[in-house]
Amino acid sequence: MVQVKEKFATQVDSQILSSIRSLAQSEGRQIQTLVDEALSDLIEKRKNNRPRSHVMAAYLSSHEKYGELYQKLAK
Repeated sequence: MVQVKEKFATQVDSQILSSIRSLAQSEGRQIQTLVDEALSDLIEKRKNNRPRSHVMAAYLSSHEKYGELYQKLAK
């Protein structure tokens, strides 16, 4: 399946853009790839109105291991 790309223009806070540029460079990826990933994550989060599946999996794994500690800390 060929994905059609469409150009659009927007403005971004200069600190955010600087951070994205640094992140892209450190990961050896293009800024566009990071933007696509961020927008996809936002859409999934808002559409489902629940935590993303990988976030929930990490939470559940953590809770299995540290559930008792979490309960003590909550008191």
